[in-house]
Amino acid sequence: MRPALRAAGGAILIAVIVALLYVGVGYRMRHMFDGDPSTVARASLQAVRQQNRLVPFAARFVAVVTAEESRFGFSARKTLIMPGLVRYSLDLGKLRDRDLKWDAAARTLTVTLPPIELEGPEVDLTAVREYGEGGVLMMLTDAEKELDAANRKAGQAELVAQAHDALPMRLATDAARSAIERSFAMPLRAAGIDATVVARFRDEPK
Repeated sequence: MRPALRAAGGAILIAVIVALLYVGVGYRMRHMFDGDPSTVARASLQAVRQQNRLVPFAARFVAVVTAEESRFGFSARKTLIMPGLVRYSLDLGKLRDRDLKWDAAARTLTVTLPPIELEGPEVDLTAVREYGEGGVLMMLTDAEKELDAANRKAGQAELVAQAHDALPMRLATDAARSAIERSFAMPLRAAGIDATVVARFRDEPK
């Protein structure tokens, strides 16, 4: 029972410390920026830029591709199963001062974001699987090498195509939007400013 009480007491102490820090930061920000939303937003922009790159979402895809070749009356066929990881990132260094817009009447800060960038795919070589048939042609010629090259190229292209599908792109943009909105909303809240933060992408219709 005593360890549980100590754990509960520790949790309460941490909560009190966090609350005091939040109040202290808010007090400093209110006096530092004098409650000016535009000034707080610009300071937040500098802090966000220093993070350099945000990776709000990552997804694993699997490509299944098949290549075939025929020569001298023989045929060969190989199937490749290639899993790969794709990261969806946001280059925060591309954020500009003019990407912030404060609407005093609506008490809304709009942050315009650069497009999501895809990093990868990073192929998991330990999980790659190959299946083939037509050993005679592959044994007598370089058909197997050509089939492997064709499958690797097609597999990479298939992974990229899957990564660009509507669902993962929507999940990535939603995650990026939420992360950026929190990054700007918290300093405003700490400065005692009641405001809504809306993040949108440059290629989105206004």
